[in-house]
Amino acid sequence: MQADHPTTRPTTLTTQLFNPGDKAIFAVSSVLVQGQHDAVLIDAQFSATQARKLVALIQASGKRLITIYISHSDPDFYFGLDIVHSAFPDARIVATPYVAARIEATKDDKLKIWGPQLGKDAPKRLIVPQPLYDNTLSLEDHVLQIVGLEGFSPGRSFVWIPSIRTVAGGVLVSAGQHVWMADTQTLESRAIWLTMLGQIKALAPLQVLPGHIGHALPRGLEAVDFTAGYIRSFENEASKARNSTELIEALKQRYPELGGEGALEISAMVAKKEITWK
Repeated sequence: MQADHPTTRPTTLTTQLFNPGDKAIFAVSSVLVQGQHDAVLIDAQFSATQARKLVALIQASGKRLITIYISHSDPDFYFGLDIVHSAFPDARIVATPYVAARIEATKDDKLKIWGPQLGKDAPKRLIVPQPLYDNTLSLEDHVLQIVGLEGFSPGRSFVWIPSIRTVAGGVLVSAGQHVWMADTQTLESRAIWLTMLGQIKALAPLQVLPGHIGHALPRGLEAVDFTAGYIRSFENEASKARNSTELIEALKQRYPELGGEGALEISAMVAKKEITWK
């Protein structure tokens, strides 16, 4: 008679979201994806203060951080890297080739803009992620898929975790605050954005973790629907407004409960060509 051997079950992943809320300059999300022993971090915060809080959260998990993935080239996604790297020097830091190159090209100018506003919270050094020449990240016996690299906007992708049917939406998905529109200045770029949101919905995720959150975490696809609706509302009002003041007022009337008015003001001025934004 042969002895029965227990079947080894794959580890179930969990996610933990860190977001400083709308009192921060940017209410940007970091997502800690945890296995049984190891963890992957998606995005590294903006200010040194919030990066230290993120480090404390990772340390409290008891997991070994093996990878830090930066999903987007805006500084609120990576300025905290020096703090996180100091705490976890063995974790590799990666981004898609497009995002890594974009960070390298813009980091010094971004620090000139935001350094004075951050003051003591500004990064002591800027870390550029290594290019990731693949569309997946590995965590124990699971794969995290980077979706959107083959499209017309490779700098605006999302992470799909199929084993737990969860999306880390990154810059594509917002909730509870005005959506940052300054980086999508054409109808084509916003159409691509809406297409990407459609791809997220097509995956039928159980949970979508927005890249920016003003208040409580929405359930299911609520943040995707909100973001898509906001994009369409912004386009509609921008086509009618004579200047940024009218556009800002129109969006405030549509969304009186939202925070993040600074994002709305800059987005409106860019949309009405009152300022340039790169």
